[in-house]
Amino acid sequence: MHNKLCGNLGFFYIGLDYSKIEMRGTYLHMQKLLSWIAVFFWMSVIFYLSHQPAAESSELSGRVTEVIVDTIKTVAPQVRVEKQDLHKIVRKNAHFLYYFVFGILAANAFRMSGVGGFRGILLALLICVLYAISDEIHQIFVPGRSGEFRDVIIDSSGGGTGILIYFVVSRICEKMKKRSQV
Repeated sequence: MHNKLCGNLGFFYIGLDYSKIEMRGTYLHMQKLLSWIAVFFWMSVIFYLSHQPAAESSELSGRVTEVIVDTIKTVAPQVRVEKQDLHKIVRKNAHFLYYFVFGILAANAFRMSGVGGFRGILLALLICVLYAISDEIHQIFVPGRSGEFRDVIIDSSGGGTGILIYFVVSRICEKMKKRSQV
């Protein structure tokens, strides 16, 4: 009977062949599962926010806008900001931000599933674009809301930016890790 630990998690042997447990494989499987759970959770957040009737959605973004205006008045009292002008910017940036996070989560899930590189980028972007389209179609059926092609472009741009940043940062980290091992 022998125990062997290789790498950070490596392999754990109990002694009998049938009881050999690959801890690293279990860990990677759990990472993969959790990364996809995060993607579906974020999709449900986007769905929930898109399902709010226009009045509720406007009220939420209005409260966010008020916090931003109050913060600007506190930090830079000489800057004049109109709440109505800022409100539209907040709403459109929310689209970008939600899909930025979605893009990062989708890219990570594909990478954890062994689909990296250009193929991973394309698949993650495809999911973001298709979900953006379905999200805007969904909003057609929500009271006071409408589906906007412009929002699909904003959503897709946010997703694409998140994906790009994820893969650039991943490449930089991989190169740094390789250099440290030499």
